[in-house]
Amino acid sequence: MDGIELEILWSNLISIVSEQAKALQRIAFSPIVREAGDLASGLFDARGRMVAQANTGTPGHINSLASAGLSLAALFDGKLVPGDIVITNDPWMSAGHFFDITVFCPIFRHMQLIGYIGSTIHHTDIGGYGIGAGARDIHEEGLWIPPLKLYEAGEPSVMLHDIIRRNVRTPDHVFGDLSAQVSSGRSGGERLNALCARHGLDDIEALADEIIARSEKATRDAIRALPAGTWHGESQFDVPGGDVITLKAAVTIDNVAGEVTIDFEGSSGPSPMGINVVMNYTHAYSTFAVRSCLNPEQPNNYGSLAPIKVKAPEGSIINAKYPSPLNARHVVGMFVPMPILKALHQVMPDRVLAEGAGAVWTVQIQGKRSNGEAFTSSMFNYSGGMGARLTKPGPHATCYPTGVAAVPVEILEAAIPIVFDHRGLRDGSGGKGRSQGGDGQIIGFHMRTNEPWLLNAVPSRLDRGPEGLAGGQDGQAGRFTVNGKSVSEGKKMTMQPGDMVVLETPGGGGYGPLPIAAE
Repeated sequence: MDGIELEILWSNLISIVSEQAKALQRIAFSPIVREAGDLASGLFDARGRMVAQANTGTPGHINSLASAGLSLAALFDGKLVPGDIVITNDPWMSAGHFFDITVFCPIFRHMQLIGYIGSTIHHTDIGGYGIGAGARDIHEEGLWIPPLKLYEAGEPSVMLHDIIRRNVRTPDHVFGDLSAQVSSGRSGGERLNALCARHGLDDIEALADEIIARSEKATRDAIRALPAGTWHGESQFDVPGGDVITLKAAVTIDNVAGEVTIDFEGSSGPSPMGINVVMNYTHAYSTFAVRSCLNPEQPNNYGSLAPIKVKAPEGSIINAKYPSPLNARHVVGMFVPMPILKALHQVMPDRVLAEGAGAVWTVQIQGKRSNGEAFTSSMFNYSGGMGARLTKPGPHATCYPTGVAAVPVEILEAAIPIVFDHRGLRDGSGGKGRSQGGDGQIIGFHMRTNEPWLLNAVPSRLDRGPEGLAGGQDGQAGRFTVNGKSVSEGKKMTMQPGDMVVLETPGGGGYGPLPIAAE
């Protein structure tokens, strides 16, 4: 395919899927999607291969969606007609917990399936336990939606809609967000058909083949420029309740085949808490870590992900098996890049960063308003500092590796009876070094209620701060207090009116030793 023609078509594809994602974000009901951008959107060919992703979204969602696309396309092969919409929140097929619902919209042209628009977003509620880590097995965590048709030939599946509506606490928000996924997906399909009409294409198979082949070649060539060998990294961090999790990564570079293999042998076993991680999610953040160091300017799709292989012991905390609880899987999953970056520091020290806070601290609140009406908040989250880089400091209060934003306090105060007493940077919490780690932040709040209320808060790194790299100093560990008393709890807590909650997120690790004069 001619290079100029390919660039024009590629730009159109990126425009289609990015506009679809922005439309989804604008019309979503939940603040975690609308304000924080906790979503992913991708365009897939008829074989379920992700061809293009939107220029917004989180790595855990988008790279898990790439895996889900292959599974759903195979499962519904030959079973779809125009107007069908597929849905699932199966953790092992998609993004690792029930809150993340994937909607897959087939695109037909002249009655022939030519591709899909897929999206995964974090929904406000899915019934069950809630966003915390306190469930004992997956069946306590909420509604499990197997791969089914949410719409059949353009008509909603009444039975499935009724099942979902009766099993969630916030049906208006859930169905508002599902409608946003469906309508934006349909709009993306219309845009792809218009692209095909403008350029005289019956389908996008040849275009997809060209994009995927070029992306894979570029990634393999980038790997071939690296030295061959195996390098090791290890990261330890504490989770709610005080347990210490160890992730070990052996990163092997084959510069003949142009492949990278990441093996997590030796990592921690399963947890009784809901912090276990499915392989899709582990794979998503592993590939993100490698690609962000290797060739981040290249498209992220089936081709560029193919040369990166990921292995983990079956049944370990990062390759969870049924019926392991998973709802707070981000607590461990967002640390997956850390040991990989430590290993890659030995190969490309100028492209990695020191350990950061890792997982965002997530909060969900349930209670009653002053008029007695029950409410369940959308999840909201706060980040610590990022780790420093070789020549740059770590950004303050920045979500890495997930990239989601914080929901503005004004939005939360308007949506639920919460009052934020304080929010600001935690000055000096970043580790010192030639480049300093980013500072964490301090958030304080209480509830406007006369009734007891429930708090699901999932902090991490309360005992061990992020490690510095190459002689840099560690960042400060976090603090989670209720009425001034330290708490380390992964389960839902019953709070009283007037209770004051303060979150102090960790600072990022420093990079390189301090200059002698500074010491």
